[in-house]
Amino acid sequence: MEAKEAERAAFLLDAQNKAILLFQEIEQTLVRPGISEKALSDEIHKLGAERYNVRTHWHKRVVRSGPNTLAPYADNPPDRVIQEDDILIVDLGPVFEEWEADFGRTFVLGEDPHKKKLRDSLQPIWEIVKDKYRENPDMTGEQLYDISCGIAQKHGFTFGAHIAGHIVGDFPHERIPRDKTSLYITKGNDKSMNCVGPDGFKRHWILEIHLHDTARQFGGFTEQLLTVD
Repeated sequence: MEAKEAERAAFLLDAQNKAILLFQEIEQTLVRPGISEKALSDEIHKLGAERYNVRTHWHKRVVRSGPNTLAPYADNPPDRVIQEDDILIVDLGPVFEEWEADFGRTFVLGEDPHKKKLRDSLQPIWEIVKDKYRENPDMTGEQLYDISCGIAQKHGFTFGAHIAGHIVGDFPHERIPRDKTSLYITKGNDKSMNCVGPDGFKRHWILEIHLHDTARQFGGFTEQLLTVD
């Protein structure tokens, strides 16, 4: 069992490392002003298929800019053209050889200091929350959600989502119909995040940090594996 656990963690980390390479190429070659969110999403899909052999995504591709960055994940705001001095988020769930990645980053075009401040706050806050989790990996999903919201507020932002992450695994990962709580880092999840799934293996988690600058009407987020280094 221990060897299998290590193998599963290695597969998840490998999928994430491939996602990191994909995102680096997205930033270097695709992100630009003057293109619509939908057109950029289509280009990302093509790049993933041609360069990284991504044949499926386990959740919808999310590319949002400007005020659309405030929209909840489940929403589908009107398509928008990315501007010269814009902020945008990219959230992908690519499947690499049957193992899921869930990776998201925020990009800033131009020199707006408020947008750059938010972008540059995301990963440090993610690391702070990760350290809090590592101090007590038996904490509940609700406890980690509250920690995420508190740290975001301490840094001058509103936490901009009703979840701060979820489980991830081999495709398709565990799902419980109509249950939007027990497999999420969210209010109401009173189960230890260190518990095992019905397959007997440790559950692995994605940590999401969503920051909103409500006064200026934009947001950003970052996400990656919490339970595998």
